Amino acid sequence: MTPQEMVERALGLSRNDGCVVLVDEGSTANLRFAGNTLTTNGVARSSRLTVISIAGDRVGVVSRAAVREDQLGDVVAAADAAARDAQPAEDARPLVTGGPAAAGWEEDVRPTDIGVFEGFAPALGEAFAAAEAGGRKLYGFAEHRLTSTFLGTSTGVRLRHDQPTGRLELNAKSADLKRSAWTGVSTPDFTDVDVAALGSSLAQRLEWAKNRVDLPAGRYETLLPPSAVADLMIYLFWSSGARDALDGRSVFARPGGGTRVGERLATLPVTLSSDPGAAGIACAPFVTAHAPSRESSVFDNGLPLGPTDWIKDGRLEALQQTRYSAELSGLPVTPAVDNLIMRGPEGGRSLEEMIAGTRRGLLLTCLWYIREVDPQTLLVTGLTRDGVYLVEHGEVVGEVNNFRFNESPVDLLGRLAEAGSAERTLPREWSDYFQRTVMPAVRVPDFNMSTVSQAS
Repeated sequence: MTPQEMVERALGLSRNDGCVVLVDEGSTANLRFAGNTLTTNGVARSSRLTVISIAGDRVGVVSRAAVREDQLGDVVAAADAAARDAQPAEDARPLVTGGPAAAGWEEDVRPTDIGVFEGFAPALGEAFAAAEAGGRKLYGFAEHRLTSTFLGTSTGVRLRHDQPTGRLELNAKSADLKRSAWTGVSTPDFTDVDVAALGSSLAQRLEWAKNRVDLPAGRYETLLPPSAVADLMIYLFWSSGARDALDGRSVFARPGGGTRVGERLATLPVTLSSDPGAAGIACAPFVTAHAPSRESSVFDNGLPLGPTDWIKDGRLEALQQTRYSAELSGLPVTPAVDNLIMRGPEGGRSLEEMIAGTRRGLLLTCLWYIREVDPQTLLVTGLTRDGVYLVEHGEVVGEVNNFRFNESPVDLLGRLAEAGSAERTLPREWSDYFQRTVMPAVRVPDFNMSTVSQAS
């Protein structure tokens, strides 16, 4: 069956009051390399069917991979039975209604393949040669995914979205493997990846690391590059559900009840937003909720998404809202969008210019192993990785030891001294889950390096 046929058949088989069907057709292509040599490449296909059955105000969800035509009836019957046995859903609302099928609904799925790397692979080979000549080793991978999502409902919604997602992660090591530097980029199709520039950046960092400086724990003026900022802002975004705020369970809860929407969080006029149509990081323009959660409602499947400001000019503008939570809070319906953009004041400097303007401070490469410590303040902890550098009088003078940090992304917004120019970036910690981001580098006058880490 085609995905479109699977949607129609499943909807026709359901015997409950309402039904939502999602079919995700996925394909991946990848290159992996180590020691300046391509090691493996491959392609893969996947298919997943999700049936959401509704019996009055009760919901049953069944999701299965690689469903054959003869198995479809069993999947739908299981979802119908689960709905009848479920407890009432507090977020139950009428399903979104639809009209004619969206443009492209009937078109065939065209999977990605290894050809997506046609222009990229030769440039990668040149980067291997340059690294070998410079006594460096490159490790990493390039991955491209294409997911076609088909959404159909018993109320007439027929929507489709084709989502390309690509990333390159590069790790350079010295010949003795004692020095390491990382970089990564997000790309929809690998036509815009400058491998030579990435390789040169890694070579420079390895040169910086030839001089070692040990520093104690403490609060340091710190420059965070876009990748590190993305990891922190994504965690803030994931924690911005209206339900948790209304229930007093998050940093966005107002003491005494309600939410902090309208409060100033940042001293600088920074804006944190999402936009399904943003160039280079476009994403689905409608809600696709595969399962119930506190942040999303399966009843909202098919709701249109548009540009949304979460923080505007430093003030909290919106939280992730379903139709149900919006009724509770009295705020607009603002569902989650699958990209994130942070911008500071006009005329922000590049990271290189910010380094040149630093009298003494630290320059991070990236953060990893980020874990939540306190949801009420959104305090998180984590480690630095693959290069922390000391900047003195506008120049990087050496690499310092790694640290464990303790910081709240929300509190950090209130202490920003500078936000640079925004650029598309790849988060290091969350790149498996969230890749479409545009972020600036930022300057924090007192970033909390709580302890020295032995990680290397």
